[in-house]
Amino acid sequence: MKYDVKDIGLAARGALRIEWASNNMPVLNLIKQRFLKEKPLRGLKVAACLHVTTETGVLAEVLKAGGAEVFICASNPLSTQDDVAASLVKNLKVSVFSIKGEDTKTYYSHIKSALEVKPDITMDDGADLVSTIHQRPAHLHSNIIGGTEETTTGVIRLKALASENKLRYPIIAVNDALTKHLFDNRYGTGQSTLDGIIRATNKLIAGSNFVVAGYGWCGKGVAMRAKGMGAKVIVIEIDPLRALEAVMDGFEVMPIMQAARIGDIFVTVTGDINVIRREHFKVMKDGAIVSNSGHFNVELDIDGLKLLSKAKKVIRDFVEEYTLKDGRRIYLLGEGRLINLAAAEGHPASVMDMSFANQALSAEYMAKNYKRLKKQVYSVPDNIDKNIAFLKLKSLGVKIDVLTSQQKKYLASWEMGT
Repeated sequence: MKYDVKDIGLAARGALRIEWASNNMPVLNLIKQRFLKEKPLRGLKVAACLHVTTETGVLAEVLKAGGAEVFICASNPLSTQDDVAASLVKNLKVSVFSIKGEDTKTYYSHIKSALEVKPDITMDDGADLVSTIHQRPAHLHSNIIGGTEETTTGVIRLKALASENKLRYPIIAVNDALTKHLFDNRYGTGQSTLDGIIRATNKLIAGSNFVVAGYGWCGKGVAMRAKGMGAKVIVIEIDPLRALEAVMDGFEVMPIMQAARIGDIFVTVTGDINVIRREHFKVMKDGAIVSNSGHFNVELDIDGLKLLSKAKKVIRDFVEEYTLKDGRRIYLLGEGRLINLAAAEGHPASVMDMSFANQALSAEYMAKNYKRLKKQVYSVPDNIDKNIAFLKLKSLGVKIDVLTSQQKKYLASWEMGT
């Protein structure tokens, strides 16, 4: 079995951490029980380009329970938990190609290693795996029947491919499931981003001017959690509806140049490029902290920051101090990569339970239905989304009402008025 991890000796610690995560993922465990009986993925090879975390370890167990051969590479150079990678190799016999802190060359070589097995299904988080496939001759991966995509950034890239009629196989946008983005993006990103910033800096959030660039579901979660910790939250937006929503939610909204002058802590969560640029770094106060929780570090103009600086040093783990030519210092966290995974452990398992349930059930759906699907990006089927929500409520001991026959009839009719 081929693999490339930091230290296989870390496997025992990784196994315990995966077990802890599994204890908080009841929906996936219910799916695992069914998969063990039905084997819906029997004979299929799954190449997964995901953050190699404890929760991904639980997902790998479920996919294997379903009969799949699983091959994993990282979807970000800094998001791998090396003990988890080691445990997956040693204890679950999963081929893992992932090392925390790997350089760009190694990162892409690991993606190519996962593709050497000629997978039938791809799982992606950011679309780097699919992008690599589409830069190769089509015949190399003609056996792929379908895929799934985990995050907003990846869905954007895949829809761009599909709009140009270049997408080679159907892909389900797991990110767009309500049980994913309403919870993972908001509550998961909100909590884990603050966790990463605090672990990296040990800074007090209360009383700070906390600037959130982007008010999508991730931005809403970060703003909510920062406010809950006592920060004065400032939101940056380009969408008038989202900006208005932020105002109605009680946040101050202003242009980024204005916020750059007064912010203490900055977080980008937009999915776009160069959100905080050289001209913004120029006006930041001494000691400003800059971070990103979007999928790629391109949201920050790091090259622009380097050009403004006369010195750089690592002052703490995951904290780089850039000294500008006038003596002001700006602190970049986690090399501008996902701070919630670079400096912390990512989303809580109870949230990833729903996200990865979508991954597992979407893979099953693809295996059963790929022949009738076109080469485009699909939403998660509504019945899968609702079933995951139902299972999650059940695991929490929460019961809900059902419609009476009269209510169903009323909602399906047009005759009854006032």
